[in-house]
Parts: sequence; structure tokens; C-alpha cells
Amino acid sequence: MHVPRRRLSLTFSASLLLTFSGCVSVDSAPEPNSPSAGGISLSESDAQAIGRKIWKNECNGTVDGLTSWNAGEDFPSLGIGHFIWYVKGRPGPFDESFPRLIAYMKQRGVAMPRWLGEADGSPWKTRSEFLARKNSPQMKELRNFLANTVSIQTGFIVQRLEQALPKMKAATPNEADRRRLHDNFYKVASHRNGVYALIDYVNFKGEGIKAEEKYNGQGWGLRDVLLEMKPTSGGISAVNEYSEAAKRVLSRRIANSPPARGESRWRAGWMNRCEGYKHGI
Repeated sequence: MHVPRRRLSLTFSASLLLTFSGCVSVDSAPEPNSPSAGGISLSESDAQAIGRKIWKNECNGTVDGLTSWNAGEDFPSLGIGHFIWYVKGRPGPFDESFPRLIAYMKQRGVAMPRWLGEADGSPWKTRSEFLARKNSPQMKELRNFLANTVSIQTGFIVQRLEQALPKMKAATPNEADRRRLHDNFYKVASHRNGVYALIDYVNFKGEGIKAEEKYNGQGWGLRDVLLEMKPTSGGISAVNEYSEAAKRVLSRRIANSPPARGESRWRAGWMNRCEGYKHGI
């Protein structure tokens, strides 16, 4: 399926102005209540580069990896960002992002398989059923569709980043923490590597605003990483500290997680992913 080449240009409701080649300077970061200054603007080539990096992170860059159902989970994870799709009537604690991706695609006129556009919840009810149908015409059609819509999936992830900062600040009651959250966000965003790191992490582990996404009262989302950061001057030093803060937050998640989930098996991959933020795309 061919998706027309386009430029992804999205407006940020909380005054974020970033172009992937230029980014914002820390000094010019808008005040929290200032008028909107613009939005993230990615060329097709940048959207493809970021999307393929996320695809590699989540799916090892394989087409087969675009349709997954991890052992121990009650839902499939689809697309370059492993977007969650719950079975109807069986919601879970994590953010269900695949239906919102489909809605985003529909709004932008992306042609898709009819069954996908009409589906109400995951058509596969169990992991065993999902795996049994791995090579079915329906699953092959889905993987082909997802492999050919990398840029539009990246646009959806960027939109999530755009919407993240005001949500994270609204979930932060302390004024000093809100200012630190705001400042660290823009310090990281002032460097090209930081733009990718923010986009990737918010897709990887969410904003960190849902009460359910905590173990022992401690979360692991983007908000938690930004608040975990030690003081930096901005630029690459902020990106490097963001990388280290993400490692600390995810290590804390593993330590707090229920033993039955066996989350330590993900440690090496999670640490490598966060280390990669220092190097960008």
C-alpha cells in the first residue's frame, strides 16, 4: 500500500517549537502560559529516520515484529511503537494506543484494510489464537499495512509528545516540580538527540500520569524521568543526564515490580535503549 509523501506539521498546545534540524534553545523556551509558538515539524526523511529507529527499538526492525503478543500480557502490541490493542471487554491498566492510531490515520485519509477500520477491539481473543494465526492472510495484510505507514505512525507518536507536557504539568501539584519539569523538557529538546529521546520515551513508557502505571507509588513515565534528572546546563549534557535518569527510573521500576512479572528479563534491552539516546538517530 502506498502512502503519499507528506510533511508532518503538528501544532503543540503548550507552546513547543521544534524543527528536527534546529530544535529550540533553552533561553527561548516559552513560558508555561505563553501563546502557542508553533509545532514540531518533521520532513518525510526525518519522520522515516525516527520511525525506523523506533521500529528497531520495539521490533528489532523486522516486519514480523510489527505484530506481537508478549508472553504474560493480555493484549497484542502492534506497529513500530508496539501500540497496545485490548480485547473488547478486557481493558487493562496501560494506555491503549492502537485504536487512537487508527483514528489518527482515518483523520488523515490513510487507506487501510476494511476489517481494520471497522474493528471494535482486538479480533484475537488470546495469545494462543494470535500466534496460531500469525501467517494468516489477515495478519500478513496487517503487517504489510504497518510496514508501509512508518511516517504516519511517527506522526502519531509526535502528536503524543506534543500533548504530553501540559498533561504532565497538570499531574504535578508542586509548583517547583512543575517548573523543573518544564525546564528539563526544553533543555533536552534543545539538542537534536534530545528531540528523538523525548519522542521515543513517551511512546516507550508513556507520560507517567496514570495512577495505575506505578509500582509501590513510583512511576516510570516521561514525567518521572524529567523529574529524576540532576541539574544540567542544557544541550548534550541535558540529553546525557536524561539518558541516565531514564536508566535509574526503569531500574527502580524493575526493583518495584511484582516478581511474577519477571521484568528483570527486560533490563539489558531497556538500558541499551536509554543509552542510545546519547547518540540519537
